[in-house]
Amino acid sequence: MIIGITGGTGCGKTTALQAIRQLGGMVIDCDAVYHRLLQTDKEMLRAIETRFPGVVDGGMLDRKKLAGIVFSQEQALRDLNAITHIAVKQEVLRLLQDTPPLAAIDAIELFDGNLAPLCDVTVAVTASEKDRIARLLNRDGIDRAQATARIRAQKPEAYFRRMCDYVLENSGTAEDFLEKCLVFFKNLTIIKERPVKE
Repeated sequence: MIIGITGGTGCGKTTALQAIRQLGGMVIDCDAVYHRLLQTDKEMLRAIETRFPGVVDGGMLDRKKLAGIVFSQEQALRDLNAITHIAVKQEVLRLLQDTPPLAAIDAIELFDGNLAPLCDVTVAVTASEKDRIARLLNRDGIDRAQATARIRAQKPEAYFRRMCDYVLENSGTAEDFLEKCLVFFKNLTIIKERPVKE
């Protein structure tokens, strides 16, 4: 079974993924995949350099320069995502070649990145804005204004609720939420015969 896990920053996706690992599942962190590809995928870097001349120097991406472009121009961000989503999906498919009995794809761009079709079920992890802010303050050492801005720059909770098959609400302690996730994932029906999805 392949479970797509998504949701905004500070909701508790890390705890949900910890539950998958405890159940013996494989976790694919698409953010980590993307950052690894920036170091190893020459083709993706060439595509980025072609679209954004001057952001790749000596085979290394100048992430600050690229961010300055894409976060000030909506079309530029769309173009970057079009390049990186293809590369990330190819790598996820490679990692899933020998499909394990249980795997999770962790991606905030699960739907925009066209990764949801690879999943048997999709799960949104949600939490109140108050709880999310508290977690970000604790985790990232940023102030309340920065935490709020980060949350509001992402898609709203209603989007994740609408798009996903299931919702896991994180409203208690990390320990409580871990237990809730373990019970939830154990109860998901294991699909024996999985159709091949492109």
